[in-house]
Amino acid sequence: MATISLKASVDKKSNRVVFVESDELFVDILFSFLTMPMGTIIHLISNLLPTNDIGCMNNLYKSVENIDVKYFRTEACKDMLLHPHNAAAAYCKSLKLKIDDLDILSFFCCEIPNCSYSGYKLLSHYKNVYCGCGRPMNRIKNLACPAPSNSGSDERNRGVFVNGLARFVVSDYFQVMPASTSASISLLTKLGVMDTSNIEERIFDIGVTEVLELLECSLVSGTPLTEVLLARKEVPELRNEDSLQRTSLMREIPEHQSEINGETSVRLVVCKSKKVVCYAEASKDFVDLLFSFLTIPLGYLMNEKHGGQSKGCIHHLYDSVIDLDATKYLKSNDIKEILLNPKIAPGSGYKNQPLGVKEAVDNQQYYYEFGVITTEIKGYYLNYIPPLLTIMDPKSPFEEGTEGGGFLLDPAMFTVSDDLVVTPLSPVSELSLLEKLKIPFNDIYVCEVQVGREEASRLLAASFVSESALTDTFIRKMPKDALISDVLKE
Repeated sequence: MATISLKASVDKKSNRVVFVESDELFVDILFSFLTMPMGTIIHLISNLLPTNDIGCMNNLYKSVENIDVKYFRTEACKDMLLHPHNAAAAYCKSLKLKIDDLDILSFFCCEIPNCSYSGYKLLSHYKNVYCGCGRPMNRIKNLACPAPSNSGSDERNRGVFVNGLARFVVSDYFQVMPASTSASISLLTKLGVMDTSNIEERIFDIGVTEVLELLECSLVSGTPLTEVLLARKEVPELRNEDSLQRTSLMREIPEHQSEINGETSVRLVVCKSKKVVCYAEASKDFVDLLFSFLTIPLGYLMNEKHGGQSKGCIHHLYDSVIDLDATKYLKSNDIKEILLNPKIAPGSGYKNQPLGVKEAVDNQQYYYEFGVITTEIKGYYLNYIPPLLTIMDPKSPFEEGTEGGGFLLDPAMFTVSDDLVVTPLSPVSELSLLEKLKIPFNDIYVCEVQVGREEASRLLAASFVSESALTDTFIRKMPKDALISDVLKE
C-alpha cells in the first residue's frame, strides 16, 4: 500500500504538530481537495469513524440516496449526484495516493455493439443511461489512449499542481508556505513556542485513510495535523450559533446580480415566536439547486465565500494557493486557476442554475475502433475511418431530445427541512414535523421568497457551515423582496 513520508516538528509540551515539511507529493494531495465535488467528499468520509457532519451537506447526500429514482429525470441523475465526477480528474489521477476510486477512463456504450458502429453511436460518462435504441448503455469500455500524465520520471518534471523540486512547510491549520527558516520561526512564534528544547522531530508515514481523515478534519477543525498524526481526536461539533457569523462573512453581492441567472421561488413555513424556518415547500427547481451543491468543487465553495472563514481550516489552504507565486511554485497560472476557480464536471450543469457555476467542456473527440474507445485514429486499414461517438447528456432521456435540464422531474413537489433533509411532499409528514418541533398552528406563517444569485450564494455557504441553512439564509437575513402573507391567522 502506497504511503507518503512526512517530517514533522512537534511541540512536546502541548502535544501539537507545529508544522510538517514535505515535497510536492503531500502538497499536491492537499491542493487536490479543492477540486473535489462536495458529493465525493461526503461519500469518501462517510466510512470514517466517528463521522462528522459537514453543515447540511450530509443530509443532502442522504436525501438523494433515499428519494426514489422515479423522481429523477434519469437513473444516471441519481448516480451523478452520489458519485459526481471531478473536472480536474485528469490531473488527480497522477497523485501518489489514489483518494477517489472513481475510474475516470471508463465509458459506457450501448449493450449492442453494432449500435456503436452503425447505430446511434452514443457514449456516456455514466452508467444507467439509455441509448437512442432504448437499450441501457451499461457496456463498460476503457479509454485506450489516455492523455499523458502531468508528471514524469524526470525529477524536475514531477508534481501535479506544484513544481517537483519545491519544498514546503504545512502548518497545523493547513497554511502552505515555501520552506524557509523565516516560515518555520513564524509558525513557532504564532504558537508561543520560544524554547526549542520542547520541539521534537518525528517521521510519519500516511496512507489513504490518514489523508481522508485530514480532509474531514480540515472541514470541521483548526488542527487537522495534530488530530490525525498524533491521534488527538478533539474534533468540535458545529454549533448553530457560529453558523450565522460565518455565513455573514461572505462578500455582499450587488442586488442586480440576482437577476443574472434564473430565479425560482420557495414557500417557507416560519415559526413566529422562534423566528426559524420549520420547513419549506419547494418545486423541483429549488431542489435541483440544493442537489447541485453536491456537484460543486470545494474550491468553488471557498471562492463563493469570498475569503470568509469556515468552521475548519480549509480556507487557509485556499488562501495559500492565492499567495503562492505560480511562476515559481505551481505548474502554471492555468493550474492556479483550476484550484481557485474549479469548474463542475461536463454534464453536471443545467440551464438557469441560479449560481451560474461554470461547467468544464470536454472538447475531446472519441472514436469507436474495433471495440475500443480511442481519442485518435490508428489507421490500421486504408481509407477506414472509425465512427465518431456523441457524448450524451446523462440528465436527458434520449427520446426527449433536449439537453440542459436539471436532475428532477416536473411536477414533483418536495418538503425541505431547515437542515436540508429533502423528501417528497407529504402534508401528513409536515404536520408530524410541526408536532415534533412543538409548534402550534397559530404560531406559524407562510412566506414566499424568490431565490436568485444572491440567495443561492448565501444558501450554498449556509449549507456548508450551518445546521439551520434555511433559517440562516432567509430569516436571519430576509431578502428585501420577500412576499410575506399570513395564511394562518391567530
